[in-house]
Amino acid sequence: MTASHDPQLLKGVLSLLLLHLLAERESYGYEVVQRLQEAGFTDVLEGSVYPALTRLERDGRVTTRLVPSPSGPARKYYRLTPAGWQALRAGSATWTRHTATVNAVLARPLPAAPDEEN
Repeated sequence: MTASHDPQLLKGVLSLLLLHLLAERESYGYEVVQRLQEAGFTDVLEGSVYPALTRLERDGRVTTRLVPSPSGPARKYYRLTPAGWQALRAGSATWTRHTATVNAVLARPLPAAPDEEN
């Protein structure tokens, strides 16, 4: 089954996901896209990942290096900087707090819907 994700929600968390994936291991852009898709974000495409990687690089959270590729042009590999590690820790803590709060509200019992009342 293919999952679809709310684009606005995903936009808000994409940088955090990218930081986490790059903390796991240095990767080139298309590999990051594949890893996101393997994780269940099947609707995430290069068109959203590459600009996010560029923003992370511009913000000093990732650094890059070019690595020759046997099958074409050199690949640009991304890895976290110390600022990226700090952003990942802070972002993960914030995400955990937000999801705990949202989950607490969503776990509350609901009254019967108006059309379900007798």
